[in-house]
Amino acid sequence: MSFLALAIVFVLEQLQPLDYTRWIKRPFAAWLDFLERNGNAGDSRHGVLVVAIAVGLPFLAVLALYWGAAEAGAFPAFLLAVVVLYGVMGFRQFSHFYTDIQTALRMEDPARALALLAEWRGESLSRHGTPDIARIAIETALVAAHRHVFAVLLWFVLLGPAGAVLYRVSHLCAELLFERRRPEDSILFHVARQWFAIMEWLPARVTAAVFAVVGNFEDALYCWRTLAPRWRDRAQGIVLASGAGALGVRLGFAVFEDEEDDEASVTGEVADLEFMQSAIGLVWRAIALWLLLLLVLGLVRLTG
Repeated sequence: MSFLALAIVFVLEQLQPLDYTRWIKRPFAAWLDFLERNGNAGDSRHGVLVVAIAVGLPFLAVLALYWGAAEAGAFPAFLLAVVVLYGVMGFRQFSHFYTDIQTALRMEDPARALALLAEWRGESLSRHGTPDIARIAIETALVAAHRHVFAVLLWFVLLGPAGAVLYRVSHLCAELLFERRRPEDSILFHVARQWFAIMEWLPARVTAAVFAVVGNFEDALYCWRTLAPRWRDRAQGIVLASGAGALGVRLGFAVFEDEEDDEASVTGEVADLEFMQSAIGLVWRAIALWLLLLLVLGLVRLTG
């Protein structure tokens, strides 16, 4: 069921991408604002409570819906799984930016490529020059593929549709609070970030392992072991270090941090347009491996 649901979602995304901001991000932002206004008094206990309600209620609601659907039959449960995956996954949420940046670089228009990259990341990149565009684009794409595809899939396999929702709302909670960066939200953001780090612990390592399997295995493991600790965000560092080794490219940028200093890896070649295409291949091979694993798991369940 997981294999078929994922295959259908990929087809749906290609035919009709979901407006993620309209249907997922804005409603959750409104939900989080409501909880902040009514439950955040500025201390750690209230921060824990707000985050617990913000991520816990959607999780429990989908869990209850899935149990009810499963009681009604296999098809309602399967249909709910497709709907949930279509809502919380987002391969097309970042792929069009990546493609447009590639096109701009091929047309020798680095100014447009940098503008597209800044729009994608939602921040100014004026301090970066043309040589950084490919590197930052690859880094952002690898992290986006992890957070919008691979991590969601892992939690879907572990806890069903409710697990996929739990990961997505945990990420949204930390992301939205990071984007606001208001002093009064510092405790709330700290709690949300700690919780998301827990949710990221296993998926980051699974994604890194998958990158190693479908890329340069030895270099991926070497970079994972030696370079991942250099990132302030450990989970992100594991994904990017493994991806850098798998591709044989030099990476290092604090994608989810507000610090000024870059953290470059010390191995691999300088990122360029060719490596951007290689990164696409790495992601698609990783998706193919996931599909194969889900197919095998489905066959084992059927024969078991």
